[in-house]
Amino acid sequence: MSERILMNKYVVYGLMFVVLLLSACKNKFDGSVSTAPENLEAKDPNIIIFYVDDLGYGDVGAYGAIGVDTPAIDKLAALGVRFTDAHSSAATCTPSRYSLLTGEHGFRSNAAILPGDAPALIRPGKATLPSMLKKAGYATAVVGKWHLGLGNGDVNWNESISPGPLDIGFDYSFLLPATGDRVPTVYLENRKVVNLAPSDPLIVSYKEKVGNRPTRRERPDLARVVADDQHSDTIINGVSRIGTMAGGESALWVDEEFPDVFTSKAVEFITKNRNKPFFLFHSYHDIHVPRLPHPRFIGKSKMGPRGDAIVQMDWMTGQIVDTLEKLDIADNTIIIFTSDNGPVLTDGYDDKAIEMLGEHKPWGPFRGGKYSAYEAGTRVPMIVYWPNRVTASVNDQLMSQMDIYASLAKLLNIELGLKEALDSIQNLDALLGTGTSLRTELIEESFATNSLRVENWKYISPVGSNNLAGFVADKNIDGGFKTQPQLFNLEHDIGEQHNLAAQRPELVKKFQTRLEQIIDSGYQ
Repeated sequence: MSERILMNKYVVYGLMFVVLLLSACKNKFDGSVSTAPENLEAKDPNIIIFYVDDLGYGDVGAYGAIGVDTPAIDKLAALGVRFTDAHSSAATCTPSRYSLLTGEHGFRSNAAILPGDAPALIRPGKATLPSMLKKAGYATAVVGKWHLGLGNGDVNWNESISPGPLDIGFDYSFLLPATGDRVPTVYLENRKVVNLAPSDPLIVSYKEKVGNRPTRRERPDLARVVADDQHSDTIINGVSRIGTMAGGESALWVDEEFPDVFTSKAVEFITKNRNKPFFLFHSYHDIHVPRLPHPRFIGKSKMGPRGDAIVQMDWMTGQIVDTLEKLDIADNTIIIFTSDNGPVLTDGYDDKAIEMLGEHKPWGPFRGGKYSAYEAGTRVPMIVYWPNRVTASVNDQLMSQMDIYASLAKLLNIELGLKEALDSIQNLDALLGTGTSLRTELIEESFATNSLRVENWKYISPVGSNNLAGFVADKNIDGGFKTQPQLFNLEHDIGEQHNLAAQRPELVKKFQTRLEQIIDSGYQ
């Protein structure tokens, strides 16, 4: 081959290289290719669900909060998709958590608010969001409040505890076994109580008093938080709880340390798994009662402990986002921020949440709250944040947390089983803010009845007993339980003030029939 031909060949190769280089530079700066360390089209994204407890629609700045600042969450909302008609499946904790992790309504497994010693509600073999993600090679973890039951109903807290999160798809768990207001007041890491001394065994009872620790009924002077009778059993850390507990002194938690303990465990999991896809279900205790924020957050809001707990929760959220950015994996991480049900102010403890509310409206423009059949019972904040993949926008379409399951399966090209995630609708385009929601109807479970949303219509099924009529969680939250049907047009009556059931009996009949159909066979 002549020198001339060789030279021309190298010139051509050189020109081709320059063209490719210029094209790559152009793509980098015009946004047509992600600037993340790896091509996001070729790499499964990390997934983090921030699941806050009892956070109302109006409890963060992006949704109109007054008297409390939430800069970390507001940043997610400003750069992500902020939903205005997104719902937990239920107005209480356990059913909503069950639904998020299984993609089906809580009533299909008789899910209700569980006692602290309840058996595992999600049984081994049940398809779950973490087990589905493990099929795609994800590392999976749950950190925070659990309240989905453990064991088989006769837990020996001094031994390995099973079944639990590790038996339904999670690789790692660090938990409050039940809730902050229930015993046992210890951490559970994987299957073992943390720091439990064999010489001081832990005993828990919800039937009779065990051990020598005083209860609030016996020694009200030892309790630093005023509580109702239900929450007046064993005093731990100066707070009376539901249930009694003996032993386990070396394993006791300190409520004020929750933000640091849980955040450190979440950061540890993320850091350990930064080089492979991971799923983190970060299930906050805040802003559930008892509200005992760390001293560095006290007085940071104008609403007392409830507002300070919101500030604390926002800080925790920001710490995780900062970790993602420091590890250079933020661009390949989907964050879903939402709440398990609507707001409540007192809920067993008096921490001046009502008196210090000011102009703040935890329920936003809606009626009701936690437990309630009205809209604020399940309409909660929901934000989807995915840098360079999700466009900042506000989405007013009907959305359900149950749809996260099928939508993520679609994203990862995982085929679901015939009865898997029975109530979950594949709604990926709406979730990422790129298309129209495929959900046009939704059952909203409450403490005492079920409601049906059909687009902007809201039907509340009547309760069978007058004993529930007039139920209120606190003086600000109406349960909405009536012995007569209720029907509202949310397009014109977002506050559910004008019952149209008497004027539109044909819709009452239609919606009651449809409600029963969905309960019997799902949304299809």
